[in-house]
Amino acid sequence: MAQLYFYYSAMNAGKSTTLLQSAHNYEERGMQALLYTPAIDTRMGEPKIHSRIGISSPAIAFSDAYDFFSSIHERQKAGPVHCVLIDEAQFLTARQVLQLTQVCDRLSIPVLCYGIRTDFLGEPFEGSKYLLAWADNIVEIKTICRSGKKATMNARLDAAGRRITQGLQIDIGHHYEAMSRKEFRLDEVSPVGRGGPPQSSAG
Repeated sequence: MAQLYFYYSAMNAGKSTTLLQSAHNYEERGMQALLYTPAIDTRMGEPKIHSRIGISSPAIAFSDAYDFFSSIHERQKAGPVHCVLIDEAQFLTARQVLQLTQVCDRLSIPVLCYGIRTDFLGEPFEGSKYLLAWADNIVEIKTICRSGKKATMNARLDAAGRRITQGLQIDIGHHYEAMSRKEFRLDEVSPVGRGGPPQSSAG
């Protein structure tokens, strides 16, 4: 049975490299893998998944309005689709994650999503939230903080390397640093922390 996978990590853990290796594994066996990348990231010019170690591959760009189920179903009519691979999956909408469950359940195509869970304030991305809720398999790709501890958070830095704690959730082009939760100082930057702890009601 085809399944939905969510491979998550902090920034710079090698998610794109892992995705491209998976695509290569399919392709060298003569199998078709569809690769997707967010349309909002235009730094490479044309839609492309690029790894920090220098490897890349053309990809299909998706926006918020993109219908994965319909598009993949149409492509399947022209020939077998053996796998779907999605980079920066945190930028998926909830509806698109639902469409990807249908790609697995109705079209019998495995879907592998790669992304981060939270933004520079520790807030969950929409796509990641629903992938964590609905994926059949959730796999952590580990990386480390400068402290030597496991990194789970993503700090946004300006051009001078200073920490940024205000701004839009999605802001392509900034530098990010993977940090442990302690180094990230979640209680200081999270909107939850700044608003005070949630009040529990006595039962």
